[in-house]
Amino acid sequence: MNKIYFLIFFFISQIIFSQVPEPVSEQDKAIILYNAEVHVGDGTIFKNGYVCFDSGKITHVGDFDDLILSDFQDHLQIDLNKKLIYPGLILPISKVGLEEISAIRATLDHTEIGDINSNIRTLTSYNTDSEMIPTFRYNGILLSQVAPDGDLITGNSSVMMMEGWNWEDAAYKVDNGIHVKWPRKTYPPSRWSGSTEFRVNSNYKSTVDKIHKFLIDSRSYYNRRGSIDENNLKLEAMSDVFSGKKKVYIHANSREQIIESVQTFKRHGINDLVIVGANDAYYTIDFIKENNLPILLNNIHRTPSRNHEDIDLPYKLPYLLYKEGVLVGLTASGSLHSQRNLPFLAGTSVAYGVPKEEALKMISYNTAKILGIDDVTGSLEVGKDANIVVSKGDILDMRTSQIVHAFITGREINLDGKQQILYDRFKRKYSE
Repeated sequence: MNKIYFLIFFFISQIIFSQVPEPVSEQDKAIILYNAEVHVGDGTIFKNGYVCFDSGKITHVGDFDDLILSDFQDHLQIDLNKKLIYPGLILPISKVGLEEISAIRATLDHTEIGDINSNIRTLTSYNTDSEMIPTFRYNGILLSQVAPDGDLITGNSSVMMMEGWNWEDAAYKVDNGIHVKWPRKTYPPSRWSGSTEFRVNSNYKSTVDKIHKFLIDSRSYYNRRGSIDENNLKLEAMSDVFSGKKKVYIHANSREQIIESVQTFKRHGINDLVIVGANDAYYTIDFIKENNLPILLNNIHRTPSRNHEDIDLPYKLPYLLYKEGVLVGLTASGSLHSQRNLPFLAGTSVAYGVPKEEALKMISYNTAKILGIDDVTGSLEVGKDANIVVSKGDILDMRTSQIVHAFITGREINLDGKQQILYDRFKRKYSE
């Protein structure tokens, strides 16, 4: 009997221990952060600056030397003692909130069966109780574009806050775009075959034809909306694409994928396009500029796509695109837990030529533009949401970055997570 009680107690204690921090209430008092280096996010820096916000909105930003602190007696005044203030970072193309443990299928909720899933929404599957969410927040990532996975047309992404009791609370921009995974013409050599030859995708033409047919059907449905008795959810989901209210995010890496996918969608009158991945962006810069395509560059911490390429070409890609005037945001592929390193990817781009404030824009202001939320976030400007992080050091440098405050729409969130709790627990144990 005692063993049974022990097991019950152990199970309950583990549940309690594993809970994520409780969501905080709305901002109830105006706050001023001062005596800090303010990085606005649009390239502007106030070496000795301040930021004020009230009711979740930024009310003042400027130079602390011009500030009369006594004018803000009704504010909660926080002296940051020369720390650094940044806009909250934005992670595009993520499965956060949809995946907990990649090896356990029951914790995965990001992929639907079938290859045409334009009606699928990640919004309602977003799990605000995910233990992964706090691990993003303590690196300064406060917003995430939660995107679906799968084949061909995978569904709708939404921009979500890393805070909230449920998905309704966390929703920031609902159904901000349809995601399409363009098929490959060739596959890399199989590691098991011993061959060094690329393999041809024999289904490429039929797959592209399927996308063509779906776009034709969707356009026809859009043109006849209002006169159709029965709704088709898959076709209905494309209506906002044709009306220009919703972007299309094309996941394409090779030169051929980028060019053919863009030409296909433009042929059907769809022009608001974003390229995701873009490993071969260096070889398609002229095409990208000609079509004014924003790019969400995938994980730059990777090996080159081709044996003859410079070993550091992926690291240099952000700079090569930036100097050509291309709008670039950064994201990270691979395992979900590695995506928390988004600010350090931007730091790598600085080492390879991107000016530091431009690198910050690639994970804040530029990404906000690409996601269509730059009117409310992405930079510390008056009237925008108070999505703010405060760091003891350079947020792009993993050696010095240490987030000490974070605010989502003015609410100061709890930065503790399971890993911090474990760190403190065993630090006490071994310091005794």
